[in-house]
Amino acid sequence: MSAHAITAVSLADTLGTIDEPWRPKIIAALNGQEVKAAKLRGEFVWHQHDDADEFFLCLRGHLTIDLRDGSVELDPGECVVIPRGVEHRPIARDEVHVLLFEPTGVRNTGDVDDPALTDRRPDQR
Repeated sequence: MSAHAITAVSLADTLGTIDEPWRPKIIAALNGQEVKAAKLRGEFVWHQHDDADEFFLCLRGHLTIDLRDGSVELDPGECVVIPRGVEHRPIARDEVHVLLFEPTGVRNTGDVDDPALTDRRPDQR
């Protein structure tokens, strides 16, 4: 790839195009991973990713990630890795902006099929 094909991504512009909470938008791919921007609001479904760790970086707002044995709280600039196989449920009482890092092809609802929340591949970009 030549240097002229490499372009910067504006997180603010990308997040400005996201209208629906819980519908991540792929903004980059590297080393078998996808980087996704998302807006979150409300409670997500309990789910797990059997074959993939999931990285959350909170950009704006306050995110709670419930685990079966407690919870993790994230404020802007904080991040966490949810290990593969760990059941979790993100909760955003107010709108939260996040970056997610996951292996290519990982569904946002993991082992759960939810018609209202599951990614609508391939049109995430």
